[in-house]
Amino acid sequence: MSALAIEATGLRAGYGGRAVIEDVSLKLGEGEIVTLVGHNGAGKSTLMRVLFGLHKPDAGRISIFGQTPASYSPAALGAAGLALVPEGRGVFPDLTVDEIFGLALWSAGVPKPERPERIDEVLAILPRIRDFRTRRAGTLSGGQQQMVSIARALLTRPRALLLDEPSIGLAPKLFQDMLAPIAALRESRGIAILLVEQNVREAFAISDRVIVMKSGAIIEEGPPSAFSEHSRLMELF
Repeated sequence: MSALAIEATGLRAGYGGRAVIEDVSLKLGEGEIVTLVGHNGAGKSTLMRVLFGLHKPDAGRISIFGQTPASYSPAALGAAGLALVPEGRGVFPDLTVDEIFGLALWSAGVPKPERPERIDEVLAILPRIRDFRTRRAGTLSGGQQQMVSIARALLTRPRALLLDEPSIGLAPKLFQDMLAPIAALRESRGIAILLVEQNVREAFAISDRVIVMKSGAIIEEGPPSAFSEHSRLMELF
């Protein structure tokens, strides 16, 4: 494996005193694409929230590109090079796409003179957004909202991208069209991607490794070819 974008060791986290993930350790190499799979309730989304500082772990350690962040907060982890596309998109329905971009750039501390260039970069990756930049996010389709959510994350020029269930509510063809330019960022920018996804066929096609979670723990990992048979995955779940 190349140098590490993310190294998490011994993570434990939960809610109300109940552990959801327990002693979870994982590595994501620079420029590597890894798909994380597991049954509903396996702890995948909780793990993603912990990795991005949205949920504080009860135990464990996270390093980003070889450095321990000053704090496990979204601001600190974002500054270290991480970005998250959350499950459910999380766009502001009353804001236009341009306003959402402006807010993201402001919150990331990007100087005003640099902001148009950042937006142009993202529109080159997801050009369909040009057609609805002035519309309020609440009027967009699910696929359009997902594009906006991904674009918002890419505005920060992340070195590692966390994608949590990006295909939810999307037609398979739309998901393919959206996933391809994101995966291409590995080639053009060396970006690392950790992808939580139930559409395993499309996800495995772009992945270097697969990690399987069950009941809050990582139980197996390997190349996509090791999990290509549906029956094999069902045995693990």
